[in-house]
Amino acid sequence: MKIQDIQNLSIKLGMDSDFRGRDGAQKLLDAKKNKFEKMSEKEKQEFDKDALENPYLDSGVYNVADDKEIKKVLVGIDIGPEEVLIAKELGNIDLVIAHHPMGKGLAKLADVMELQADVYNHYGVPINVAEGMMRERISEVARGVNSSNHQRTVDAARLMKVNLMNSHTPCDNLAAKFLKNFIEGKKIEKVGELIEALKEIPEYKEAMKIGVGPKIFVGSPENHCGKIALTEITGGTEGSSKLYEKLAQAGVGTVVGMHISEEHKKEAEGAHINVVIAGHMSSDSLGVNLFMDELEEQGIEIIPCSGFTRFSRV
Repeated sequence: MKIQDIQNLSIKLGMDSDFRGRDGAQKLLDAKKNKFEKMSEKEKQEFDKDALENPYLDSGVYNVADDKEIKKVLVGIDIGPEEVLIAKELGNIDLVIAHHPMGKGLAKLADVMELQADVYNHYGVPINVAEGMMRERISEVARGVNSSNHQRTVDAARLMKVNLMNSHTPCDNLAAKFLKNFIEGKKIEKVGELIEALKEIPEYKEAMKIGVGPKIFVGSPENHCGKIALTEITGGTEGSSKLYEKLAQAGVGTVVGMHISEEHKKEAEGAHINVVIAGHMSSDSLGVNLFMDELEEQGIEIIPCSGFTRFSRV
C-alpha cells in the first residue's frame, strides 16, 4: 500500500462505521459537490477540493516526502516534531500516522462536528434541536483552534523528509461503533456493571494499570443505567453542554465518553444523567487499533508511540 491507499482506507472505514451510515456520509459529500458546482470560478479556486472526496477534513495526508510502498509505520495519538524526529532517527519508518489533527486537519476540526447532531438525533433528540445547540459550539471550537500553530508538526516532517498523515474522526467512528455493539451485546442494568464490562476491553484493562481506566464522573455504581448513549466518542471534540437536558428528555440515562469538562459535568448532574468516562488515550487507542488491524492484514508493521497502546485483533 502507498500513502494515498492508506488514506483512502481510513475514509472508507470511517464512512462504514459512521452513525449516519455510509449513505448518510455520502449525502454530505454529494451536498458539497452540488454546492461546488454552483460556485463562481473565484469561489472554486478558494474551495478546499479535499471536501469533495473526504467527509472527515480533520484527517488527511500532510507530507509525502517519498511516495513508496509502506512497510513500517510509527503510530501515535499525538504526533509532534519530537515524534517526527524519532521516526527520522529510527531510520526505517516509511510513514508516521497520528490520531489527533494537525495542520489543515486541526484548522478544520470544527467541520466534522456536524456529525454530533446526527448522533444526538440517533438517540432521540430532535434533529432541529441538536443542530441549533451544536451551531454555537461548532463556532466556539472554530474560533478556539484558529490561533493554533497548525503547521508546526507538518513543517518538521517536511524539513526532515518524513511522510506524515493522521486519522481522527474515522478512528473515533470505529471506536464508537465497536463500543455501541459491545455494550448492546451485554445485559447491563447498573452503572457499576457498565464499568466492569468496559474493563474487559484490552485497551481499558491496560489503562487501569496506570490509573486512567473507566471511571464514573457523574452518578454512582448503584444507579440504573437506563438507555446508554455513545454521544461523547466521535464528532471532533465535546459537543454542547446544553444537550444533556435534551438527552434526558429523550430517555437517555447514561452517557459514555472519552473525557468531560467541568461545565459539561455540571450540566449532566443537573439533568440527572450518569456519565461514564471510558478514558481518552485508551478510547483513542481502541479506534486506532481497529484501523491498524486493517494495515497489519496488509503486511504493514506497526510501531506504537505517544500514548498509543497496540492490541491486535487480527
